[in-house]
Amino acid sequence: MPVVLDPDAAAVYKAFQEAGRPAYESLTADEARAYYAQARFATNPDAPELARVAPLAIPAPHGTIPARIYVPKQPRLQHGLSPALVFFHGGGWVIGDLDSHDVVCRQLADAGALVVISIDYRLAPEHKFPAAADDAIAATKWIAANARELGIDAARLSIGGDSAGGNLAAVVALAARDGDGPKIAGQVLIYPATDFAMTHGSHSEPETSVLLTHSVIRWFRDHYLNGAADIHDWRASPARATNLAGLPPAYVLTAGADPLRDEGDEYAARLKQAGVPVTYKHYPGQFHGFFTMGKLLQQANVAVSEIGAWLKGFG
Repeated sequence: MPVVLDPDAAAVYKAFQEAGRPAYESLTADEARAYYAQARFATNPDAPELARVAPLAIPAPHGTIPARIYVPKQPRLQHGLSPALVFFHGGGWVIGDLDSHDVVCRQLADAGALVVISIDYRLAPEHKFPAAADDAIAATKWIAANARELGIDAARLSIGGDSAGGNLAAVVALAARDGDGPKIAGQVLIYPATDFAMTHGSHSEPETSVLLTHSVIRWFRDHYLNGAADIHDWRASPARATNLAGLPPAYVLTAGADPLRDEGDEYAARLKQAGVPVTYKHYPGQFHGFFTMGKLLQQANVAVSEIGAWLKGFG
């Protein structure tokens, strides 16, 4: 599929190329994390002011899962409780943390007029599959069980994330439907990774190898998975779930210059075929990762605003 980057996206891509940043796959995981953490200062927009931002420690079998709660100035309260979005950050299950997605969580809390809780799940290669999925499921269950204490309406609890975080949100939705979690009001899947087979056309098109290159996606995969057998596990590849019926309404976002484009598109189509209400938004001139780059890419701010409006549809 021919891809033409929007002018601002093309300028950002050119700047990244000229900066001479090393490819993630040439670095150790810790080095890649440091580079990714530094990039946010150049790309994240100014954050809206919120009523409260505070750390959380979610108990888990291995200890605690760090998290952060974001409370907007005017949440949509019913009986004193706010709707909420549990958010899982992107970064290929290897990089990213609460700080890398701090601004976008603040934006979503403000745009959706709801509480956002960001989850700092365990990363690979120190913690391989299914550690991240286990943490995402455990954190969501704990938040639902402690909703009232958190000021949250458990009946209006949504989940979401970008890239690897979109993968985890899809996995949590499937687990919850099948009894390993609470009832979920909605799922926000921002250019989600859904199938580790990586056989869709967008995984081989030269035009999609932008920032998230074909080689770095394999580097992420090899860090996260234990071996080829994991590809077929729905907790790694939610598209491998044979039945998508009964899942919560979904907002699915894809980008044109993205190796994950086709699997995200196909997952949205399968959800719709299974009777799940789907809102699908495609940004043909943007690349993977644009969602957090609102300082440089106006379409990122448009996406946040539209997702916020969609989330307002739940109560």
